[in-house]
Amino acid sequence: MIIVGAGAMGMSSGYYLSEKGLKVLMVDAYDPPHAHGSHGGDTRLIRHAVGEGLHYIPLALRSQEMWNELQEHSEDEIFRETGIINFGYEGSEFLANTIEGAREYGLEIETLTQEEIRERWPDMQGEDLDIGYYEEKGGVIMGENAIRTYRRLALQNGAKLLIDTPVKSIHPEEDKVTVKTEHDTFTGDQIILSAGGWTGRFLKDLGLDLKLQPSRRTIAWFEADEAFYSSDNFPGFIGRTRNGAFYGFPSIDGTGVKIGRFNGDSEDDDEPENMDKNFGAYEKDEENLRNFLGEYMKEANGKLNRGVACIFNNTPDEDFIIDRHPEHENILIAGGFSGHGFKYVPVIGEIFTQLITEGETEHDISEFSITREALYEKKGSAKL
Repeated sequence: MIIVGAGAMGMSSGYYLSEKGLKVLMVDAYDPPHAHGSHGGDTRLIRHAVGEGLHYIPLALRSQEMWNELQEHSEDEIFRETGIINFGYEGSEFLANTIEGAREYGLEIETLTQEEIRERWPDMQGEDLDIGYYEEKGGVIMGENAIRTYRRLALQNGAKLLIDTPVKSIHPEEDKVTVKTEHDTFTGDQIILSAGGWTGRFLKDLGLDLKLQPSRRTIAWFEADEAFYSSDNFPGFIGRTRNGAFYGFPSIDGTGVKIGRFNGDSEDDDEPENMDKNFGAYEKDEENLRNFLGEYMKEANGKLNRGVACIFNNTPDEDFIIDRHPEHENILIAGGFSGHGFKYVPVIGEIFTQLITEGETEHDISEFSITREALYEKKGSAKL
């Protein structure tokens, strides 16, 4: 069993497959966790009443169970329950989907007016602060800690990991798949392709020309008033404004408020190796984030502590790809996760483990088909 790309999805799959006793080889172009793909930046949000669609909620709930289980295997912090506040303008489709999902699955979620939001978190303000939904059980996944834990556990189980080894090509045959690197050739009965921003390029070589476009995104940490924004006082947040969709984190252990913009600019679309990974390469890198903080969270708009650029790799409809290649059953594909996928890392690993060991999965992945029409249409804009 070969896994091409040992980032978040690849590493979790490697662990769960190794737990089943399979012989697993993971191959990565870098040394995970690293800053060259989509999983870097320390932290990720997890919420259960998700606005991306009802089909995600069972996966989010199962992932939370699995994150809690992973914590039992690590002395490093994996999950911190900070709560999550979704806020934005009345009429936002994302916010409407969030409350619909909570009602459908009986999740504990608190609807807040603008006045109630400001009473609880006094620094919050802004033109589009019309309504909010607070989920107490949501919080923060320490993403890089999680990947390190999966890596350690997989290797303890006997899995192998090749680092700093870019895969050059993939060659499927009827009963095996050959993976070639610069210096070596490996053969497995099946592979998982989970190569992040490089997935679309591999798929094109395998006969699938999907609209799976890598794009550059920025996140940054800003000095904040800890009385307002420490993780003891403030939740993770998602802001859906008419000027863009933003997400962020309270100050974790004094590191400052972390914020990113979900929807970027089309001129940032490029091949991963051509993207400028330096934060501040464009004036808008800091400006877009400061504009949001300056309007909605003024006491978090302090000195820039740190900024990074990362790769997003989304599908046109922003749903994942979790499927087998339509012509090569021994190639399984994991892609299109950027922006809202990390919370599902454990259950994605479980899904691929079930598909490989049992031929099917107990989870509903029908929405994530690689043959769905949206993957072959013109790329659309993010839903606000």
